[in-house]
Amino acid sequence: MVAREQFQVELTALRSQIISLAHETEKMLEKSMEALYNQDIDLANEIIEYDKQLDEKELKINEDAILMIARQQPVATDLRRLIIALRISSDLERMGDNAKNIAKAAIHLGEHHGLTIHPALNDMKQTALKMVDLSVKAFEYEDITLARKLAELDDLVDNMYGEVVREMLEKTATNPQKIQHIMQMAFSARYIERFADHTTNIGESILYLVKGETLDLNK
Repeated sequence: MVAREQFQVELTALRSQIISLAHETEKMLEKSMEALYNQDIDLANEIIEYDKQLDEKELKINEDAILMIARQQPVATDLRRLIIALRISSDLERMGDNAKNIAKAAIHLGEHHGLTIHPALNDMKQTALKMVDLSVKAFEYEDITLARKLAELDDLVDNMYGEVVREMLEKTATNPQKIQHIMQMAFSARYIERFADHTTNIGESILYLVKGETLDLNK
């Protein structure tokens, strides 16, 4: 197999690893929110342990990408593809960390905290999951139109986050004895908001790949 064909085979494998890692971050967010809403401490602990596997997969993607750069010495678009592989894998790892932090919040709240988890957190989660799906499609097809749509969804998440924080602050005034528990919900909303932000970073990476320009979707 000639060098160019070998490069394309390795690049395809790398892209598959990234797409797989993205879907795993989706599962982590879904499960961490399930643990939060259901006060499922066992599930929360499973998520925290599972995050270690995501870290290992991100490291494997980085090692493969760096090895390809060193061995193949790609230029132009091929080099950008490997650079964004490194950038996207880093964002996905941090998305996993944010999902893990929600699981930690569920553990901190415990099984009998007596609070109703704000329903807007579920809406934020659903929007964030849509963003992951959109970012995967944008990455797979190198579609900048899809990548740009992430900014609109991120604005929705930001707006919901602002509303949740305002309501949580009001609750701390009327339920001072529950302030620690209420703050854990506010923190969880923040983790979802950060999860979404990293998804827009993926969109920015795709724009960089296709256009060779660095653009900010997190405005």
